[in-house]
Amino acid sequence: MARRKNQVKNNPSGKLSPADRRIIDSYKTTMEGLASYYGEAFEYVLHDLIDLDHSIIKIINGFHSGRKEGAPITDLALSMLEQIRKNDASRPFVSYTSKNKYGKPVRSTTIVIFGEKQQAIGMLCINLYLDSPISSFLQNFSLVLQSDFVTENFTSDSDELIARSLEKVKNEVQMDDTVPQYLKNKEIVTILYHQGIFKLKNAVQLISEDLKISKNTVYLHIRGLG
Repeated sequence: MARRKNQVKNNPSGKLSPADRRIIDSYKTTMEGLASYYGEAFEYVLHDLIDLDHSIIKIINGFHSGRKEGAPITDLALSMLEQIRKNDASRPFVSYTSKNKYGKPVRSTTIVIFGEKQQAIGMLCINLYLDSPISSFLQNFSLVLQSDFVTENFTSDSDELIARSLEKVKNEVQMDDTVPQYLKNKEIVTILYHQGIFKLKNAVQLISEDLKISKNTVYLHIRGLG
């Protein structure tokens, strides 16, 4: 079956359905996460396409452009939307370089957001202000300045993820003298359960084999945690 492409078309109703509103609102959390990760050199702007005179419904780091929620869509965003509608609905995003009203160079990406009926309901714009001081980039990536360092496993398949997670937890539990030896396996299962590892398909089998206990024993420990 051929893959159905999104089509950039107008919203004839002039309003967002409850499902469309949830789709739009879901991008607000995405924006906050990106802003937390990349820092203040980036401006994030979320538009809905119902009221173009007041299209901005969320903006982060708006001090770059002087805009606030309730501000209108830009002429460039409008032309980009029309260009996408007419020329390439299968690629509903555009990256470009421009200058803002203060003459600052900006590298931007504008992405069309689709609703439940595959119509354009909003746009997410990400603007990198190229004159931002290098410190605004480095402060978010310096381990010296951050206290949120964690370990994350990047693996090619879920079995490898299970094995790595299990090995890490086993080492931690074996080094913990406060856990009696006869409760070590239960503690390992408990920690892995709270990490969500048992949501992976082969977790029970692989962990039971490694710990040399039955799958029923693993299930018994899990049931006690539910």
